[in-house]
Amino acid sequence: MIEVFLLSIIQGITEFLPVSSSAHLILISKYFNFDNQNITLDMSLHIGSLLAVIIYFKNDLFNFAKNKTIFYKILLSSIPVMMIGYLFVKLDIVEYLRNYKIIGWMTIIFGIFLYFTDRAEVKKSINTDFNFKSAIYIGFFQVLSLVPGVSRSGITISAARILNFNRTDSVKISFLLSIPTLSAVSFFNIINFSFFKFYFVTRLNHRINQINFIIIFCWLNN
Repeated sequence: MIEVFLLSIIQGITEFLPVSSSAHLILISKYFNFDNQNITLDMSLHIGSLLAVIIYFKNDLFNFAKNKTIFYKILLSSIPVMMIGYLFVKLDIVEYLRNYKIIGWMTIIFGIFLYFTDRAEVKKSINTDFNFKSAIYIGFFQVLSLVPGVSRSGITISAARILNFNRTDSVKISFLLSIPTLSAVSFFNIINFSFFKFYFVTRLNHRINQINFIIIFCWLNN
């Protein structure tokens, strides 16, 4: 229970920072020799993150008629990572990638990548320039986040910055992209594990996801 508590705190702190939350979960678990850490637990921990970002953007989500065009673009942008992610899980590629060497190299490479893309000139706004072409472009970059060490928020922010969106809009695009992506992860977790296994993981993480949710929600509101 203590290890799940610790992993949930790490997930809550790192999910929306431009650092890989999955990489931190893997590294901390291997360092402390945690027994319960696996892809099932990783998926379960994302539920708290999903709830936090949905509540944070509740006004935008409830006002669907006004924002439906942006949501359609966000959904389109999420299709590549959902499709490739499904193949990664089914072919056990994800487990192969969960090692120190890959995490280390990806963290260094994409940390440098984020630094240089953040220097891009600001020319665009999400309200006027976020078109379907931009959505597809950012969506393909998001596929890279399937590799541990590549931050989902970091790579999508970088992609938006390459397209010359300002920092605030780049972060907003990244956060909105997390809704369908995390929803897909949660849904996959529910349908692909037996009821009893999922029930056990859910019971174990129910209270901890509340902590995860609180951490992220407080951070988003600061």
